[in-house]
Amino acid sequence: MTGRADAARPAAVVVGGGLAGITAALRLAEAGHRVTLAEGRPRLGGLAFSFRRGELTVDNGQHVYLRCCTAYRGLLERLGANRLVHLQERLDVPVLGVSGPADAPVRTLGRLGRAALPVPLHLAGSLARYPHLGPADRARVVRGALALRRLDLADPTLDAVSFGDWLRRQGQNERTVAALWDLVGVATLNARADRVSLALAAMVFKTGLLSDPGASDIGMAAVPLGTIHHDRALAELERAGVKVLLRARVTELKPAVPQHTVRLEGGGEPLTAETVVLAGAQDTAAELLPPDAVARQDRLTRFGTSPILNVHVVYDRKVLRRPFFAALGSPVQWVFDRTAHSGLAGTSLGAAHPDAQYLALSQSAVEDEIDLPVAELRRRYLPELARLLPAAGGAEVLDFFVTRERTATFDPAPGTAALRPGPRTAVPGLLLAGAWTATGWPATMEGAVRSGHAAADAVPAADGRPRPADRGDGRWPR
Repeated sequence: MTGRADAARPAAVVVGGGLAGITAALRLAEAGHRVTLAEGRPRLGGLAFSFRRGELTVDNGQHVYLRCCTAYRGLLERLGANRLVHLQERLDVPVLGVSGPADAPVRTLGRLGRAALPVPLHLAGSLARYPHLGPADRARVVRGALALRRLDLADPTLDAVSFGDWLRRQGQNERTVAALWDLVGVATLNARADRVSLALAAMVFKTGLLSDPGASDIGMAAVPLGTIHHDRALAELERAGVKVLLRARVTELKPAVPQHTVRLEGGGEPLTAETVVLAGAQDTAAELLPPDAVARQDRLTRFGTSPILNVHVVYDRKVLRRPFFAALGSPVQWVFDRTAHSGLAGTSLGAAHPDAQYLALSQSAVEDEIDLPVAELRRRYLPELARLLPAAGGAEVLDFFVTRERTATFDPAPGTAALRPGPRTAVPGLLLAGAWTATGWPATMEGAVRSGHAAADAVPAADGRPRPADRGDGRWPR
C-alpha cells in the first residue's frame, strides 16, 4: 500500500543542492511531492561549504548573515541548527584603520554599532564616535542615509544608476565611501560602489541599516558550514522523504507533457517528474533550459560574475583578541578567527603549538588578485596583517593557503535587474531557483533561500491547492 501511495504522489526533481535547492526540495516534500534532489558535487551547500585540508576543517569562505535575513534564519530553524550559529545581540563591528609605513604603523580602532533607539537614531551614537571620519564627513553620511531612506525600492529606474554616481550626487566623498559605504557594500554586494546597481545597494542599506534597529545584527556559523549545510540538511531532507543523489550531474533535460525527463551523467535510468526545479548557477540553467523557456533567454548568458578570495593563515600564537574585524587603509578587508571552527586544537599542529590561531581573510571584489600565485598573495598579505596586528609581526606562520571562488556571485552592476528571471518559465512544471533569480536581494544566502521558496510557491501542493507565498518572516511555512 505504501508503494502505491508513493507512486500516486506527483514527482519533482530539484537540480542543485545549494541553499536554493535544499529549500525547494524540503518545501515540495512537505507539500506532498515525491522529491529527488540531484547534486553534481559530493556534498550539499552550494558555495557555502566546508572541506578537509589535512587535519583541519576549512570553510571555503566566511559567510555571514544579518538578523533581517529572515528566510535564511527560517531555514536554520527548519534544519534544527539554531544552536549551531551565533547572532549578535546588538550590532558591533570593530573597524581597525592603519596608516604609515610597515615599520611604524599608526593604528586606530573604531566601532560601528547600534543603540536601543528607533531608526535612524540607533546608529547616531556610533557614528558620532567613529574615528575614521571627521565631523563634516559624518554629517555627509547622515545626509546620504536620509536620502537612501527616501528612495523607493520599487522604482525600476534605480537599477540603471550606479551607487557610486548616486553617492557623489548626495555629497559623499572618497573618505565616506571608503570608511562606510564600501566597507559595508563590498562585503555584502561583492563590488565597489561605482560598479553596483543603486537598486541593489539601496535594498541592502535600507533593509540592513534603516528598516529596524536590530536588522543589521551579524550572525555566523559557530561550527563548520558543512555541519549545517550538508550534515543537517542531508538528515532533514532524508527525514522529509527526499531522495538525495550526490555526484549526480544532470546533463540533459527533456520537457514533455505530462512528465519531464532528466538524464544524469554516466547513463542509468533517467528521472521523470511533473515538476523540475533548476536550482543551480545561471550558466547551468542556461545549458539545460529548452529554447524559449524564458523571455529573452539569451540574457542568462550575459550575467557577469564577481570573485571572492579567501586567505587562510595559521600563526603559532594568538594574534587577534576579537572574533573578527574590518580593516581600513589596507588591502585586507575582513578578518575572522577560525581557530575553534577548524578543530585546530585537536590536530597535531595544535598539539605542538597550543596557542596557535587560525585567521581567515575574506576579500571581495578582487578581480585583480583572484588568479595571483599563492607566493605572491603571501608576500602581499602577511606584511599587511603585521601592520594591522602587532603580535602578528613576531609570530611564526605555521600554514598559509588560499581558497578561490572565481564565480562567487553574479555581478551586481547597473542593469542587472533586467537579467534576473522569476521562478516561472514558459514550460509548465519547469521552474528556476538560485540567488541569481529575481529575488530583489543580492547574491547572498538569504537570496538563495528566498528563491527556493519562490519556486516551491509556484507549484500547487499534491492535493492541488495553491499555497500562500512565503514572505520570509523567519518561520518555516507549514
